[in-house]
Amino acid sequence: MKRIGLFGGTFDPPHLGHMMLAEEVRVACGLDEVWFIPASTPPHKKRPDMSSIDDRLEMVSLATRSNPFFFVSSIEKDRGGRSYTIDTVKQLKEEHPSVEFFFIIGGDMVESLSSWVGIDELVRLITFIGVNRPGAKRSAAYNERVQHVDFAQVDLSSTAIRERVREGKSIRYMVQDEVATMIRESGLYGEGTGTSDR
Repeated sequence: MKRIGLFGGTFDPPHLGHMMLAEEVRVACGLDEVWFIPASTPPHKKRPDMSSIDDRLEMVSLATRSNPFFFVSSIEKDRGGRSYTIDTVKQLKEEHPSVEFFFIIGGDMVESLSSWVGIDELVRLITFIGVNRPGAKRSAAYNERVQHVDFAQVDLSSTAIRERVREGKSIRYMVQDEVATMIRESGLYGEGTGTSDR
């Protein structure tokens, strides 16, 4: 049975920390593939200046194309409306009945699983993989339903990258060159000179 990790998020923009985390989980957990799923309308993030789902899908496609084990799914865009993990997982399991799915989340998100829509059904449908900083505490209501991976995460955030672009600061080595080029050419994030080739 194929083992596929699902990695959801806004990815606005996708950065090298996302790629490193996904690759670490793929290897550590013996996954055949990792599918990146940009959220169309995430229920927990309501930032009015969020990039369009089309721009975010394109950036993730650029960011992942050099890794043959990474794929991008437009399932949440195609379904439309607010994006809940339970709906995405149920649809994927119906479309791919012979696949074992895993859902990749940051260790800090394990603490909030009890607030997720349909969580009790969700933990029966898939295995969560929680990525923790080494030595992090693991005390949460659904902790026993999570497979843990320790990973010294790179301290990058999409929020900080957007701010650097607006301020005209370099984002080189934070995102793939192709993503930086798209940000510059599309004028995303109120672009200053932060994505300049100079």
